[in-house]
Amino acid sequence: MTARSSDHVLIVDDDREIRELLSTYLVKNGLRVTGVPTGRHMRAALESSGPFDLIILDLMLPGEDGLTLCRDLRAGKYKATPILMLTARSEEADRILGLEMGADDYLAKPFAARELLARIRAVLRRTRMLPPNMHVAAEDASTLAFGDWQVDTIARHLIDASGTMVALSGAEYRLLRVFLDHPQRVLSRDQLLSMTQGRDAELFERSIDLLVSRLRQRLRDDAREPRYIKTVRSEGYVFSSAVEARA
Repeated sequence: MTARSSDHVLIVDDDREIRELLSTYLVKNGLRVTGVPTGRHMRAALESSGPFDLIILDLMLPGEDGLTLCRDLRAGKYKATPILMLTARSEEADRILGLEMGADDYLAKPFAARELLARIRAVLRRTRMLPPNMHVAAEDASTLAFGDWQVDTIARHLIDASGTMVALSGAEYRLLRVFLDHPQRVLSRDQLLSMTQGRDAELFERSIDLLVSRLRQRLRDDAREPRYIKTVRSEGYVFSSAVEARA
C-alpha cells in the first residue's frame, strides 16, 4: 500500500526553503501539502485546514519545540494522527525521546526527499493496518489496565500494582500497545513487525522475538509459563489477558 493521492500532509518547519522543497516534491508524488513555520501556525492549520493524514514535525522550532508539540498532540484530539519527526541532530537520546513522546518515526537531517516519502508511506501503511473493529472500545482512554498492570497512554509508561513506574522504550511501548489494542488475537511476527517498526534499526536487523522477550521482562512475565504474552507455535504471539480501558 502506498500513500493515497488524497492524503494531506502538514509540514511544521521554520526553514522556509526546506518547507518549499519538501512540499514541491511531495505534491509531485501525489500528496496534498500544507506548510507552516511554528507551533502556533500548526494549531491554526489543524483547525482551519485539517484533518491531516500525517504531520511532519521539526524538533528544533522557535518557541515551542517539536517534542513539546508532539506531546501536546498526543494528549489532545489529534492523538491518532501519525507524526514523523525531523531534526538536524542525530543523537540517540533525541531519537528515543521523540519516539517515546509519541512520534511514529524519526528522520535526521540531511535526508533525501525520496527517503522521507518512503517513510511517510510506511507510517501510513502501519497506521492503516490496524483493523478498526479490533481496537479497545474506548480509544480516548488515558489508562489501559490488565492483570497487575496499568499503562498511562499519555505519558506512555507502565505502572505496576504498587504504583511504581516502569520505563518503556518507544519500540517496547508500541509493541505493548499493539497487544493491548488486539487482546486475545493471534498476531504473526510479520504483523507485529509491520505494526511496530519505526526508526529503530533493531527491528530491521533482529527478530521481533527479541523485542517480545524485552517486553516480557518489563512485565515480569515468565517466558516458560507466560501470563500475558503467550507464544503460539508456528503462528506468532497472543496477548491473553483481558484489557480494560479507563477514562
